[in-house]
Amino acid sequence: RRYPTVEVRAETFNGPTHVPVPSDSAFLKALLFELRLVDDHVFVEHRDTCTRINHSSVYSVATDAGDLWPVLAFQKSGLIYACLPLVEQPLEPRPPLLTVFGLSQGLALLLGIMDYISPSRKNEAEMNSKISQLRTLLIQACPLGTPLNTNIRSLNSSFEDIQEMPVDKDQPAWRSSTYKGKPQINVCITEKVKCMQYDQRDVVDTWQVYGAVNCKCDIEGSAPKVTLTLNLPTNGPPLQDIVVHHCVTSVDPAMLMSCSAEPLDDSVYSGPYKFPFIPPSDSFNLCYYTSQVPVPPILGCYQLVEEGSQIKITVNLKLHESIKNSFEYCEARIPFFNRGPIAQLEYKVSYGQLDLSREKSLLVWVIGQKFPKSLEVSLTGTVSFGTAGKEHPTDYVCTGNTAYVKLYFRIPDFTLTGCYVDQHSVQIFVPGKPKITASRELISSDYYLWNSKAPAPVAYRT
Repeated sequence: RRYPTVEVRAETFNGPTHVPVPSDSAFLKALLFELRLVDDHVFVEHRDTCTRINHSSVYSVATDAGDLWPVLAFQKSGLIYACLPLVEQPLEPRPPLLTVFGLSQGLALLLGIMDYISPSRKNEAEMNSKISQLRTLLIQACPLGTPLNTNIRSLNSSFEDIQEMPVDKDQPAWRSSTYKGKPQINVCITEKVKCMQYDQRDVVDTWQVYGAVNCKCDIEGSAPKVTLTLNLPTNGPPLQDIVVHHCVTSVDPAMLMSCSAEPLDDSVYSGPYKFPFIPPSDSFNLCYYTSQVPVPPILGCYQLVEEGSQIKITVNLKLHESIKNSFEYCEARIPFFNRGPIAQLEYKVSYGQLDLSREKSLLVWVIGQKFPKSLEVSLTGTVSFGTAGKEHPTDYVCTGNTAYVKLYFRIPDFTLTGCYVDQHSVQIFVPGKPKITASRELISSDYYLWNSKAPAPVAYRT
């Protein structure tokens, strides 16, 4: 199977060093020669010299237009499995194999094909049948040249639903199969909040919100049209840096112009955000966005002070009153780097429970599914350590009293921006009343509280 779009990308990336892929017959002849499956009795210096010993399944195949590299090829049970991965960087000088991401993708796809075909290698009729189905399966596994599912065997049961060529000329390339059944749409807004808090006068705390809107549209038709609207509450911070999926047919240009690198003003587009699109067959991310929210969800302070052979720790956390007080989980992890195992621990928590990890180098403060009515919790403790061993964590950044607490939490049915999908505003231009399911969640991502009694790695200073 050839992918013209990938060949165009290769030509763009490689420029003057690009070698076009020859015809199938010419490529096969060159590959067989390189693998010593033809003319193996003839000595060819560039192929057979002792100074060129191939330690991998990656070859350089000589063609009339030049050397094709990297060709990934191997033999198994009388069959040759081969592909030509895209190199997204200059070919001269040749980059190290580990930097070519397409090689691992190509190898996974070839191994998936081998796993699908090889069980029937002793039955020629069955193997021929599987090979004839393979082209159809590849439309689903690798529709536009990037492997989406390398487990080819798992696709075997659904190959009859995949169309070799779209029946309808309006069917877009990203709809590799058509759905039959009751229409239904699932939408999930996932927001992740990253945070760095220092509790220091000369250092600015930072936090960012990143959102993604995931959709799964099971709708009949070759090119069904859907319009989905994202809404914000009246005082919600506007969405910025919006990037949309290629299946979106049109958007308001003002929506895409809002950039977090520029200061917010009254003219910023604040919704509603409408996305008309023709959905792919599988789950996909309709759009990504960022937002500048006024406060992080949990404000915290961490203090670690060394006193002789002991250290004293204090952690205070406060849930902001605007945040929904209903967690799936919420915990604070306090690691101790470059020290031995915790030998003695005395502590007091105002809420939740404190656990010690099996390696005795990490305290896990499980706050649970709710903060108390005061929305504040605290932990104080004294820790002493034994002799350090190889199994205990080390860190070049966290030396001495430079240390942190990392928060992990998930709040279902909540977003920090207030962004939500109005189920009644979802428009589907197909017969039948669809079932629409909308959900949202807020998840912590790299949420750190640095020790305010020590210098911490910072991005900004006032």
